[in-house]
Amino acid sequence: MSAATTGPRADAAARVRLLVLDVDGVLTDGRLYYGVRGETLKVFHVRDGLGVKRLAAAGVTVAVISGRRSVMTGRRCRELGIRHVFQGVEDKLPAFHRLRERLGLACGVCACVGDDLPDIPLMREVGLAFAVADAHPQARREAQIVTTLPGGQGAVREVCDYLLDGRGQAEAAT
Repeated sequence: MSAATTGPRADAAARVRLLVLDVDGVLTDGRLYYGVRGETLKVFHVRDGLGVKRLAAAGVTVAVISGRRSVMTGRRCRELGIRHVFQGVEDKLPAFHRLRERLGLACGVCACVGDDLPDIPLMREVGLAFAVADAHPQARREAQIVTTLPGGQGAVREVCDYLLDGRGQAEAAT
């Protein structure tokens, strides 16, 4: 993914006020670790976390809409200050529209990052859709921008940096 400097995508990046993230395959590498009592571990990348914090500090609301429920996801979101967390959501569009309306935002000022088929309806709805490098081919085709890094390995940081660059805040300190 190249830096946001000029053109329609850069303009879209500058307008983004809400970034919606999927979890499994986006904030994590998509692998699920189970112990005898169920899911016990998810791995998140520290650079993604710093990107989320920097983006929020720049005035962009960050939200999570995930198809799975996970205590670990809730914990990580609390650590990052992500207040809008929707888990166990089979159809992400209604949750997105409720959030967007609550925040008073049009679809065109929203962005999302997805990796698989359940994310495609949301990707089609937002003003700027990203897919992680290792996303399902259909999700990559729907994205306006595909990261160079895979999910769970810094892809979200790439997106955050892209959006910050589009706002002229790429070098801003946290």
